Parts: sequence; C-alpha cells; structure tokens
Amino acid sequence: MTRWQGHEAQIETLIEASATPRMHHGWIFAGPRGVGKAGIAYDFAKRLLVAGAGRSVPSRQLAPEDGDVAVRLLDSGAHPDFALLERLEKDDKKSDSGQLARNITVDQIRGLSRLLRSAPSMGTRRVVLIDSADDLETGAANALLKNLEEPPEGAVFLLVAHRPGRLLPTIRSRCRVLRFSALDDSAMVRVLADTLPDMPAAERDSLIHTAEGAPGQAIAMRALDLPALERALEDVAEGGRAAEMARGRLVAALSSVSARPRLEAFVDLVPRFIAHRLRSRPAAVMGEGIAAYEEAQRLGAGAVTPLQLEPGALVYTLCDTVMALGRAN
Repeated sequence: MTRWQGHEAQIETLIEASATPRMHHGWIFAGPRGVGKAGIAYDFAKRLLVAGAGRSVPSRQLAPEDGDVAVRLLDSGAHPDFALLERLEKDDKKSDSGQLARNITVDQIRGLSRLLRSAPSMGTRRVVLIDSADDLETGAANALLKNLEEPPEGAVFLLVAHRPGRLLPTIRSRCRVLRFSALDDSAMVRVLADTLPDMPAAERDSLIHTAEGAPGQAIAMRALDLPALERALEDVAEGGRAAEMARGRLVAALSSVSARPRLEAFVDLVPRFIAHRLRSRPAAVMGEGIAAYEEAQRLGAGAVTPLQLEPGALVYTLCDTVMALGRAN
C-alpha cells in the first residue's frame, strides 16, 4: 500500500510516465496546500534518478528503497544531479531569525546553470524540484520559462503549485499538470493514524474537521494549536462583547515575532473557517458571506511574507471579515 494515501491515481500516472522513453520534461503538481504534493514530487525525483542510473525500481512503488546510493545522496542534499529550490532565509541583519525571503529569486534560477549545462554525473537524468512555484518572483519565472522552452537532454522540472492559476500561462502550457485533491475523511484517518499513532481519537477528528482534507495542514495545526484559534474565531463570529474580547486575545497572541508561524497558519485558517460556515448559510445572505471569504483571501495573499500589514493590524482586519459574516445573518 502506498504511503501517500488518496493519491493512487496520480502515483500510477507518474510511474507509467517514468517508464516511457520520452517522458514529458515539465510537471506541475497542482492542488491545495498540505495534501502531499511536495512529498510525492520528492519521491518521484528519487525514482527518476535511480532509474536514470540504470537501477530498477519496484514497478508498483513510487520511491526506490532507502538504501540506494542515489536516495542517500538526495536525502543528504548531496546528489549532484538534483536541485531543490525554495525560499531561502533572509541573511540581512534587519530580518528576524529564520524569516524566509518573499520569493524564490532569479539568482536561484540562474544558479541552475551548472546543473543544466553539464552532463549528468550519475546517470542520464537531472531533476529540478521547485517548492513552490507560486513563490517565483517575476524575473525567476521568466528565467525558468527559458529552461522549459529549451530543456537540456534528460532534465526534468517538477513544480509544486498550491495556486497554479498564478503561474505564467506560458509555464503552464509547457508542463503537464497533475492535479491533487483534498483527501476524504477515511484517507485522513489512515494518514494521521500512521503519522501520529498516539493521538486521541477526539483530537484527530477535530483536526480532520479543521484541516479539510490536508494532512500536512492537520499535522501543522496540532503543533500550532489551531483548534484553539478556530474556537476563538467561533467567538468572533458570534459578535458582541465576546467577539471584541476574542479579537483582542488573538491580536495579543499573534503579534510577536515568535508567533509568526502561528500567524501564518491563522491567515490560512480564516478563509477556510468562513467557507465552512458558508455551507450552512441561506442563499439570501450568501453574497455577504462570499464577499467576506474573498476579502480574507485578498488579505492573506502575500500579507505575511513580507507583512504588508503589521501583524496586529492584519489579525484585527481578518477578524473584522469574520465579524462581518456574523452581522450578515
């Protein structure tokens, strides 16, 4: 049984594609955040590099065995034919420790030239994994496009995209899009039972409800105590004095530098919280609810990295969208 629950069809597609002599050189792994896209892309990179070196991989298994030399090198960050591009930590003294840059930069894409212009060192394949392609700055996206237009022999580009509609149309047109959906509840139960076997059933069920089919989000939520944030949003949505007090507590809890990961999770949580409440809304007030959802999405898009709003102001304004939803009842 695959360790990537709920994505058996996508894995089958990748296994079949890797066996063809002229596999497509560009792939977009598209779908919601936290459903396993990046992990599957990473395992696919392992398969390509091992097979490209002439060694067999089990026909029904995406990733090779951990003992393979290519897998060990890739896991240690030392495989000469593999590059992983993601946002880097800022290195200027004004930045908070551990704060990531806003984008994947054009210099990072240009840094691939050594890998792409030289022959593979350990086989016939070179693999570039970008996690996520949503984070490419404009210059980086254009530089990547040039590589996709004239791919070197044996090079494969794997682009993880949470919002593929934001990618350049020309990038999308040169890649094969593999779509991933949120997992159903039964798959979520299997993933969390395997990943967090000691978690109480009640807590697991709460996370499944909140994460909406994204096991990666559920695991992050547990670490960041997102159920507590959701309970606070329930208070905010009710309006009145309790809502004002709950909003004040959220502003205080999420405004510090150390709370940044929890703030980012909160920014992602608010649109999902609104969408969940919309499911039980009468059609007559659906318009106001959709407007609140779109406003939360707008505020969250790029608001945290870097902050376009001061953290307290961002939390305050997001709570306002939830309160507006309550007033529309």
